[in-house]
Amino acid sequence: MSVVTDIAWGTWFSSLFLLVLGLVLGSFAGRSAAKFMAQRSTRHHTVMVRRLVFYLIVLLFAMAALREAGFSLEVVLGAAGILTVAIGFASQTSASNMISGLFLLVEKPFEIGDVIEVDATIGEVIGIDMLSVKLRTPDNLYVRIPNETLIKTRVVNRSRFPIRRLDLTVGIAYAEDVERVEKLLLGLAEQNPVCLEEPKPFVLVTAFGPSSVDLQFSFWVPKDKVLDGRSGIMVGIKKALDREGIEIPFPHTSIYAGSHSEPFRVQLLGPETIANKESVDVDQDR
Repeated sequence: MSVVTDIAWGTWFSSLFLLVLGLVLGSFAGRSAAKFMAQRSTRHHTVMVRRLVFYLIVLLFAMAALREAGFSLEVVLGAAGILTVAIGFASQTSASNMISGLFLLVEKPFEIGDVIEVDATIGEVIGIDMLSVKLRTPDNLYVRIPNETLIKTRVVNRSRFPIRRLDLTVGIAYAEDVERVEKLLLGLAEQNPVCLEEPKPFVLVTAFGPSSVDLQFSFWVPKDKVLDGRSGIMVGIKKALDREGIEIPFPHTSIYAGSHSEPFRVQLLGPETIANKESVDVDQDR
């Protein structure tokens, strides 16, 4: 407390002014660097440079503010180191996430703007911070995943490469000509503008199912046309097979109600019929 009272108010205002000036200049320099990098690099690198410039300038002005207040930087840095170790022991989860974040930045398995899959969550990367990665799912949900989870679990980057292969399973009846269906499917890929000519599409017979011959129809599309390519080709397959009279078998379900499910018949017998009740047949009235 005596340290605070020993410093003049004018010195405190000067230090505060330096700190605020550092925040303003850091923000301005960060945005300027981001604009410069936006046309020359990826979004991931742009964000990293913007944050690096901002924190570097703020750190310099914070050190200048401490010096202006009369603090020795050696003492401050030593106290900061001890405080960092103490906080690290107290919050091991946060420290683990920070270290995992550094590994993610160095290894760079994905960047901002990539579409990744983590466990059962699929979304676009909108932020990579020191503690977590932020995703926006296709149905516009905001998902935060700790960096430690991304290091430990399996991460699928769905947009790392510019093209993707789509595999569709098409079942046809055993009576149909497989080679004719193969030519039909390849013709659909050739006519659809979303499907790429190279690598070439192909058709494989994958299984003889209980009621159908199963074919794998594979074709390549640009990474941003996955949904359009899948839906458009599936609609085309259904129309083409219907037009050519090719049967697509599907499971049939028959519901059978046996005789045991019918209601029991109740009949009152008179004295004259009790002697002959053994001969009564419940099926006679049906």
